[in-house]
Amino acid sequence: MPPEPSATPLQQPESKADLFWSFTWLALQGFGGVIAVVQRELVERKRWLSREQFVEDWAVAQVLPGPNVVNLAMMIGGRHFGLGGAIAALSGMLLAPLIVVLLLVALYGQVAENPLATGALRGMGAVAAGLVTATGIRLMAALERNPMGMATCVLLATVTFVAIALLRWPLVWVLLGVGSIACLRASQMLTRQARARREAQP
Repeated sequence: MPPEPSATPLQQPESKADLFWSFTWLALQGFGGVIAVVQRELVERKRWLSREQFVEDWAVAQVLPGPNVVNLAMMIGGRHFGLGGAIAALSGMLLAPLIVVLLLVALYGQVAENPLATGALRGMGAVAAGLVTATGIRLMAALERNPMGMATCVLLATVTFVAIALLRWPLVWVLLGVGSIACLRASQMLTRQARARREAQP
């Protein structure tokens, strides 16, 4: 069996051009379930991030304003090549998809009333939901190293799902409420771990 992505040595983008073309290819694959494509490309193929790093960076990207994957691309580009790297990654994420979307909009305007086109879009929505769900399940293993522990993470995820999907609470209030609780709990656990390490030292 091949080694787990998190067990293999991490790589780095070779250049700004590598960032640009990598994120261009990633963006052109990201129809619908983009998180599945991002995780596969950055963690399993490129090995620019471990699973744990991906989960942490994706969480930050979700909290920041703007599209999640664009935020993540800029974070990775900036981490390796500063502002120029962030711009290269951003350009890769936006340039080619913009052209494709403009072409699709022009085409869709001609077939929008066609039942086949409508059915195809609904089918793609179901596939995208399945991709997002499958990726979330695969990334759960990264939570084992979370300072809060797997049980607390699953509980917080369940509360978030219920609040947004079932109760239809506004996302901003769920982030402020559940997110604040998660941050405080993680900070508390990290403080305890640091104290325990200090006490264990001779």
